[in-house]
Amino acid sequence: MTRLAPIAVSLGDPAGVGPELVAEAWTRRESERLLPFFASGGASVLASAAERRGLSLRVTAIAHPSEAAEAFSRGLPVLGGHDAEYRPGEPDEQGARFALASLTQAAALAVRHEASAIVTGPIAKSHMARHGFTQPGQTEFVADASGTSRKAAVMMLAGPSLRTVPLTVHTALADVPSLLSIDLIVSRIRVVAASLRRDFGVEQPRIAVTGLNPHAGEDGRMGTEEQRVIGPALDLLRQDGFAVSGPHPADALFAAHERGRYDVAVCMYHDQALIPIKTLDFDQGVNVTLGLPIVRTSPDHGTAFGIAGTGQASAGATIAALRMAGECASYRRER
Repeated sequence: MTRLAPIAVSLGDPAGVGPELVAEAWTRRESERLLPFFASGGASVLASAAERRGLSLRVTAIAHPSEAAEAFSRGLPVLGGHDAEYRPGEPDEQGARFALASLTQAAALAVRHEASAIVTGPIAKSHMARHGFTQPGQTEFVADASGTSRKAAVMMLAGPSLRTVPLTVHTALADVPSLLSIDLIVSRIRVVAASLRRDFGVEQPRIAVTGLNPHAGEDGRMGTEEQRVIGPALDLLRQDGFAVSGPHPADALFAAHERGRYDVAVCMYHDQALIPIKTLDFDQGVNVTLGLPIVRTSPDHGTAFGIAGTGQASAGATIAALRMAGECASYRRER
């Protein structure tokens, strides 16, 4: 079999914690058994961030992703001339332009299969919007870059203890009931099941689905969405052979004795999915975009401007995102 192409990493906002965590991930590459990766630009940002964090980092310039594997043992490979001034905790317009350039290049390389996956560092969307970033987030950006319908791109949060999928994401809680539909639930769960098979090697995914209301509606006394929308959607999926259960009361589904009964929990809204994963696996949580023709992961945390450059940020989620990107890319190649 041919060697897996290296992983492309976009650094995110250079004023945030992304660069220093990528630098630390490279210094821990052997102990963490990470596959070769390279940074999309930011040579001086990485060098300055590593020095600020007290890391011994060598930066190695490469002219093409194919050079990354050989260079990886000697230094952190960096592709491209785009760079920025390292000013931790002080986001500015230069940094926003750099973050967009890094993301654009990394996504394009993954689409062209010159990178086996893309790992995206945290960004400040409000700053990038002034420089041509029109998408709600990086998930939609990568979907657009890969020619995928945004409706087919599904966010999954994954950690050692749990996987969760929010059916609705960055929307007001008051709008969630009107956004839920039988078609939405059926189509998203089909994407989830197919991706678990293709990217995680789960041949027969067990999918638990939460209710929207307390006690999953309690037979209509606390809401009827479970009876009108969620339940009928799950019935359709069961008829097609999917191993789905629910709707479950969300307050009990994430208990330790319940988590071993399913491979992923599909939730109705953002916090219903993210609170348990961040409670259980905050420093190892990974944001994975399902349903794309490319592999995309991201550490499940933000820019953390307030602690950037202080050495307080944990590299655990960045390392987990790099490892998961490599594992998913390997599963795809095997298939």
